[in-house]
Amino acid sequence: MKILVPVKRVIDANVRVRVRRDGSGVETDNVKMSINPFCEIAVEEAVRLKEAGKAAEVVAVTIGDATCAEVLRTALAMGADRAIHVETGVEISPLGTARILREIVKREEPGLVILGKLSIDNENNQTGQMLAALLGWPQGTFASRLVLNEEAVEVTREVDDGMETLSLTLPAVITTDLRLNEPRYIKLTSVMQARKKEIEKLTPGDWDIDITSRLRVLKVNEPAGRAAGVKLKTVEELVDRLRNEAEVLK
Repeated sequence: MKILVPVKRVIDANVRVRVRRDGSGVETDNVKMSINPFCEIAVEEAVRLKEAGKAAEVVAVTIGDATCAEVLRTALAMGADRAIHVETGVEISPLGTARILREIVKREEPGLVILGKLSIDNENNQTGQMLAALLGWPQGTFASRLVLNEEAVEVTREVDDGMETLSLTLPAVITTDLRLNEPRYIKLTSVMQARKKEIEKLTPGDWDIDITSRLRVLKVNEPAGRAAGVKLKTVEELVDRLRNEAEVLK
């Protein structure tokens, strides 16, 4: 079985995000970028399935400008066998991303697509579901446990009242949650080997598809700062404020 893993380049999770002065978006110049954490979990799970003998090949794919190739190098260093870069300088919406991935799936014919449940830059949580709909495949979202069999995959996911386990016939689309696994530490030798591997280059123009975004960002604002707290001298004063100012007591 072949596993396809889409990955995305985002601002590193440890970096404090700053909004541009003109409000057109967040500042990305001279900011550390890395693979989206949920995508990293997806790569780790795919590589583990290959190491367990349940998958023969792991193919990583990303969509974006030339700088996005670095996240493919990360995926290769983690254990992916091949990498595909759909190179474009245009900002693509989740639907456009899903349409491109559908064409990649048609060409590669994987038995399983594993991708992060969302990217931490926009948190749309849409691409996996849209891809499953376009392909007509079953989907298991927010996976915290995954068991792959010959003809089906069992996905355990957290729901409001506990845990839910789904059995999906293959091929299927899976989106990963944080509790699925802990990505491995990448060795320096693996990083050096990944630099030597060839990355296949494609463009959206290779397919007759519409990737025009229907969304337009009007303005980005930083969240309002929190007001300073106050110290109260007595319990009576606290109760008075809760009753008369916050109106949470009657």
